[in-house]
Amino acid sequence: MVPSKRRTHLVAASLVCGLSQLGFAQAQSQPARGPVRPHELLKQVVTGMPTDSAQEVRVITATFRPGDTTVFHTHPRPVTVYVLEGTFTLEMEGRKPTVVHAGEAMVEPPNVRMTGRNRSAKERTRVVVFYVSEPGAPFLHPIS
Repeated sequence: MVPSKRRTHLVAASLVCGLSQLGFAQAQSQPARGPVRPHELLKQVVTGMPTDSAQEVRVITATFRPGDTTVFHTHPRPVTVYVLEGTFTLEMEGRKPTVVHAGEAMVEPPNVRMTGRNRSAKERTRVVVFYVSEPGAPFLHPIS
């Protein structure tokens, strides 16, 4: 029989060893942490970007309730749209509609007559719009 003091040390040592092995196993099962790596979502060559010595960058959000639409309009510069939630449909004059889902992005061309829609009857659509123009230039031109 092992004396009581020695038995306590053996139990403690076994417990520490078992816990350290458990911690080692958990550390191995978790993904390694490191630098965040960007994921390229959209890469597209566009025309119509401003060439002035200074540009204004705008980041705009919009929430479309079911059935909501934008005004019929044009943009003087390309517009990048990223859909956060729902589905965004862009209808451009003379072209087939473009449907963009949550997690996807698209570029709206400049000087094309268009309207954006949430065609869902139940779900909202949320988008983030990125726009680069000359300082103070209008974002869009409504068409009546």
